[in-house]
Amino acid sequence: MFSQVSDVTDGLCSQQYIASDEISTAVFLAERMGKPILAEGPAGVGKTELAKAWAGASGRNLIRLQCYEGLDEAKALYEWEYSKQMLYTQLLRDKLSEVMGGASSLTDAADKLANEENVFFSMRFLLPRPLLRALMSDQPVVLLIDEIDRADAEFEAFLLEILSDFQVSVPEIGTVKAKIQPMVVLTSNNTRELSEALKRRALYLYIDYPTMDTELSIVKMRVPNLNPLVVKQVVDIVQRLRQLDLKKAPSVAETVDWAKALVSINARHLDEKTLNDTLTVILKHQSDIQRARHALSSGSSSHSRDMGLR
Repeated sequence: MFSQVSDVTDGLCSQQYIASDEISTAVFLAERMGKPILAEGPAGVGKTELAKAWAGASGRNLIRLQCYEGLDEAKALYEWEYSKQMLYTQLLRDKLSEVMGGASSLTDAADKLANEENVFFSMRFLLPRPLLRALMSDQPVVLLIDEIDRADAEFEAFLLEILSDFQVSVPEIGTVKAKIQPMVVLTSNNTRELSEALKRRALYLYIDYPTMDTELSIVKMRVPNLNPLVVKQVVDIVQRLRQLDLKKAPSVAETVDWAKALVSINARHLDEKTLNDTLTVILKHQSDIQRARHALSSGSSSHSRDMGLR
């Protein structure tokens, strides 16, 4: 456990995650209070990476549940392997006959069979999915419930029991309570409003696109072999593109990818041709590409210089 907020900042930095004071404080309080973090914000600002960095910095394993429309308890919690249970029963048929052979009545036979129930309703037939794996883990874990806003409201309601008591009822074997309470990060891209009940159980954290200085630090850390002048051009252009009315603004991960792409082609500076040739690394819709090219090329040469081009 981190002893102070600055330890969180340093730990996340060791995982190449540059955290604001707000992010570090949220992680620190989550550990002290045993509460989940609900991280909301635009796609690609580092919400998922926060969970990964937290796990790495704290020495925990990461267990990830990717949410999507139609996700239900069975896919998130566990699967009962009925075919394996049936095969097991068939293989033990002779042994069952021996056990039941001495029964003097149906009641006696039922009692004998009841004594063997643990053989047929046990963990050997349970295939745990991410949520149950997190509860059953013998080692500390960070449970990432990614893009919870994509799941249905019914699944969100199901999560409340787990996030409140860190236990869940499994009909075949009973209640499973967490051996070690997992640290939980829920992420949301704000595609729908989450319930107040879920928000009450979590520490709320809004992560926005980073500032110019923070994004510069991120790119320099992730792509140290790119010319610093090019790094500044890249970040300046990305920051300006996010001000346009785009279908999908460039994410931080795409900024890093663009920097890596420029290293791959040995770009010494970001001129207009290089920009046009590599713009698809950060923009993924043709309409966005056209709008960006128009914004970057329209006007005088001084405008282009303002955009960081040479």
